[in-house]
Amino acid sequence: MAMLDIIDLKAHFSSPDGLVKAVNSVDLQIKDNERLGLIGETGCGKTVLGMSIIRLLPSSAGVEGQIIYNGQDLLHLTEEEMRQLRGREIAMILQNPTTSLNPVLKVGDQIAEVISLHKGLGKKEAKARAVQMLEAAMIPEAERRADQYPHELSGGMKERVMIAMGLASHPSFVIADEPTKGLDARTKAEIVNLIRDMTSGRSMLMITHDLAAAGEICDRIAVMYAGEILEEASAETILNDPQHPYTQGFIRSLPSRGLHPISGSSPSLIDPPSGCRFHPRCPYAMEVCKSEHPQMMRLENGHSSRCFLCG
Repeated sequence: MAMLDIIDLKAHFSSPDGLVKAVNSVDLQIKDNERLGLIGETGCGKTVLGMSIIRLLPSSAGVEGQIIYNGQDLLHLTEEEMRQLRGREIAMILQNPTTSLNPVLKVGDQIAEVISLHKGLGKKEAKARAVQMLEAAMIPEAERRADQYPHELSGGMKERVMIAMGLASHPSFVIADEPTKGLDARTKAEIVNLIRDMTSGRSMLMITHDLAAAGEICDRIAVMYAGEILEEASAETILNDPQHPYTQGFIRSLPSRGLHPISGSSPSLIDPPSGCRFHPRCPYAMEVCKSEHPQMMRLENGHSSRCFLCG
């Protein structure tokens, strides 16, 4: 059974240049205890999709479709009902801890505040629980670190604090937004192991441009491009047998696969290309790709791809 079922989700914003169609008719399912990686280049709509789930987009954003979480449509809940779920049952590990953490509060107090809010614990007990979460996040001398301010911690340490804070209320569903962004190779490997261990037994949406990290953590991967899902399969299948030309190019751009970047640049989300949105950059583009919009085609073993070559 799906814990989260996203059906025909659209999200758009007004801008001086026109309507930004950040998410375009996305369908996704995440089962109980399943971790799904949402992969794509910067600006493809990944974070907007994640913020749509937790309903943290600005009020000016337009969101349509359905986001069914444990049988209830999150888009139809009142703000108060959503507040009861947010942080307690659905939590988000925000990207860029340098700007996400409060610079004038000690990190232990920031985690304790989350615990007090969602678990109803007193200040002393919440602080003790915060130290336990820092220990679980493999932060050495957790009690001392809890009394430090964000600027006193390294980038990797701040990311661990964000993970501890996101999981402090033991949510059932976790959204991790670019948790390895900006980290050196050694720290990234440590954070990958930490996320894999601390989200075991939970459902998670991992939003990232780091396909290698997603492959180590996630059960399945969905590949996003210009607001749409182009391919979805098990992590092993995406890494070893991708069918969509964009996914193939994305994999070839990995350092471990030769560092061959995809030619061209991502299209405008205000005026995307007609037909397949990837066709201007696709080495296999046919005439039909320029005029007709491909539908997701089911292949085998839960694998699907939005490409005429798969028909």
